[in-house]
Amino acid sequence: MELRPILSTLRRHKLTATLLVLQAALTCAIVCNVVFMIANRLQRISVPTGIAESELSVIPSASIEEGENPQARHAADLAALRGVRGVQSAVAVSYSLPLDRSESSSGICPSKQALDRAMQLNTIEGSGCMQPAVYDGTPGLVGTLGLHLVAGRDFRPEDYVSQGKPAVAIVSRALAQHLYPGKQALGQSMYDGDNYIRIVGIVDRFLRPNLRSPGVDEDSMIWPQLPPGSGVLYVLRTAPGDRARVLQEGSAELLKLNANRLISAARTQTYEEIRAAYFQRDTTMIGLLLASALGLLFVTALGITGLANFWVQQRTRSIGIRRAIGATRGDILRYFQTENFLIVGVGIALGMLLAFLLNAELMQHYELARLPLFYLPMGALVLWGLGQLAVLGPALRAAAVPPVVATRST
Repeated sequence: MELRPILSTLRRHKLTATLLVLQAALTCAIVCNVVFMIANRLQRISVPTGIAESELSVIPSASIEEGENPQARHAADLAALRGVRGVQSAVAVSYSLPLDRSESSSGICPSKQALDRAMQLNTIEGSGCMQPAVYDGTPGLVGTLGLHLVAGRDFRPEDYVSQGKPAVAIVSRALAQHLYPGKQALGQSMYDGDNYIRIVGIVDRFLRPNLRSPGVDEDSMIWPQLPPGSGVLYVLRTAPGDRARVLQEGSAELLKLNANRLISAARTQTYEEIRAAYFQRDTTMIGLLLASALGLLFVTALGITGLANFWVQQRTRSIGIRRAIGATRGDILRYFQTENFLIVGVGIALGMLLAFLLNAELMQHYELARLPLFYLPMGALVLWGLGQLAVLGPALRAAAVPPVVATRST
């Protein structure tokens, strides 16, 4: 098909064609960035924690009795919880689990020399030191949480302390690599400014309670330190189908054992509820972004369809003349599809430039990452496909006009 008749027609309808080009350009720029933002949010909310999420439930408990021995209370509570039907294991932690926001962190260095560098630089950046999230808990924490030990061993009974800092620790694989890049971290002694802490085990993955950035989100460390206070979080591991019943029966057992305690009903929940609460704003944002992208595509499709219908009505006579001199229905159909392809194509070319400019603004004001190039051809294909579908109905109606009727129209 020759492009000259198409280009000639577009020159006679410059304003309408320009408006459609601008609409396609804006749609391309916005949709590419919106899809990129949705992908980032989806990646964020799907980050693995390293624990057995579907099997864990938590019960917060804070005793209000004065002079009570916290360690004895925790031991008695755990014994009662392990007696609840369906409970496979139970531990107490100091209100800290991945994605529960209550983070405790500690500066740690691979050596005393690294700490000296950090003090000279007045920052841990570039010194080799890190600031991992620190978890503690009663014996059995690694197994109850479902952490995967990839090197070394779990804690032994003699490793646990109730006062002061322990002498050993288990670290995540990410923290081990950050502290000792290219070296074997197992058996190394970290330095915290006062003590040396030997790495006795490495777990595959253990997410922080608060996400910071992808580079440090898995920097975590477990100390064999018993929870020192009366307020703890009891973590129960059960079969997924037993969690609701175990939470109810476990809370009742704790109150039966000691009524002088506070158990927050809002925080008595499965771990999946903890995760969902942490990412609630992200999931809401994904819904809003998706709705805006689909709405914009729908409006663009309506614009293309409306313009095509208008042009079919305006060109009824010329369509009939083309049919009368030998143009087939397929020729008319391809004419409108090619015309739409050219208009949308110009809009896409302009939209790609606008997409980068919009992304630069988002990077500056909202710390969004740079838009990867592969989003642009994806957006182009979507818009071209949308344009062809939107123009298909009017083009089919144009192709169905009989030559005799068309030539008699005024």
